[in-house]
Amino acid sequence: MKYWRGYLTAFIFAVITWALMQLGQNFTGLVDMVYPYVIRTLQNMLALWSGGVDFVVWQMLAMVLLVLGLATAVLMIVLKWNPIQWFGWVLATVSCVYMLYTLVFGLNYFAGPLAEDIRLEVGSYTVEELTEAAEYYRDKANELADKVNRNADGNVDFADFDTLAQQTGDGFHALTYEMSYPIFAGETLPVKALHWADWFTKRGITGITMGLTGEACVNPNIPDILLPFSMSHEMSHRMCIYTEEDANFAAFLAGHVNESIEYQYSAYFMAYRYCYMSLLNANTTATSAAAARVNSGVNNKFYQDLQYYTQFFSKTRGGGTATAAIAEPDENGFVSYGKVTDLLVSWHIQQIVLPDITVEEDPFDPYDSTQVDLSGNVNYKEPTEPVETTEGAE
Repeated sequence: MKYWRGYLTAFIFAVITWALMQLGQNFTGLVDMVYPYVIRTLQNMLALWSGGVDFVVWQMLAMVLLVLGLATAVLMIVLKWNPIQWFGWVLATVSCVYMLYTLVFGLNYFAGPLAEDIRLEVGSYTVEELTEAAEYYRDKANELADKVNRNADGNVDFADFDTLAQQTGDGFHALTYEMSYPIFAGETLPVKALHWADWFTKRGITGITMGLTGEACVNPNIPDILLPFSMSHEMSHRMCIYTEEDANFAAFLAGHVNESIEYQYSAYFMAYRYCYMSLLNANTTATSAAAARVNSGVNNKFYQDLQYYTQFFSKTRGGGTATAAIAEPDENGFVSYGKVTDLLVSWHIQQIVLPDITVEEDPFDPYDSTQVDLSGNVNYKEPTEPVETTEGAE
């Protein structure tokens, strides 16, 4: 029986994890109402704890567990331990870590979408509206592309990693206190640079947020144009914004209100790329023509940054963060061009297009019977036609 204790322990942890997942899946309303706010407080505490050191705590802990695993494997061979028993306890350790992750962070997956928290109505839209959004983000990026610092090769030359990391929280602070979005009221300690960045770069990984230690980490080797966006993306994860599409949209929101021109350019750069790639990948006559038309308006500096971004990620497995799905209708007939694109287009319509539409109305007159029903007033008299008189009649 002692040989199977590790497997039994792993099974117990797995059952607890399964029960937590079922709770999140079947009681999404309760999870959305309570869990993110409790866990956000825990994440703040963990971030303050792990932020006391410069190195990435979770990577160090992972290395310790790996070394312990190898050491026990060697001891198993030397001391002739039972390999079945050894593997059982390895499995139990992995199962325990995953259970803890689910408990302290993973259930955020079942919380409500970000759009509900910021009162953004996400609905159907036309190819024309998608094109207009892409043009809006393109024009903003064009303007900023001419203002950011560049090196001798013409590529963007942003501030160093630590300086950018110090600025990430400014955008979330503006969203929270100037735009009244409490969903972004999490800890804004700077994100950390991932160790062994080359390993992550080869796999197209731009960043990782570890809920067990409250650390938001970014790959320092990615192009400068993407660094501010990725820093905002990972910080939003630490604020319990779990899904990738919501974290990407949060990164745009935080970037475009940040006072740093580098954050603004990174935000509009990625927003344009999402919309443009959605048009391109939809692969219809209308969307292909729209994509070509939109792309023709990209200025030289912006175009160079787009090319550099594409070339960098074409060498990796992941292909970068901005990928777009082919447009497909859902069960209600709503055609989606990718969840991030849906959010960006809806935001453009609600925040940019609609406020610019002005409707001229006649001033309200409480005595005008065409504007107010006065028939119930006891003093009301039906208007009579004026009597025509002939001037000069005898």
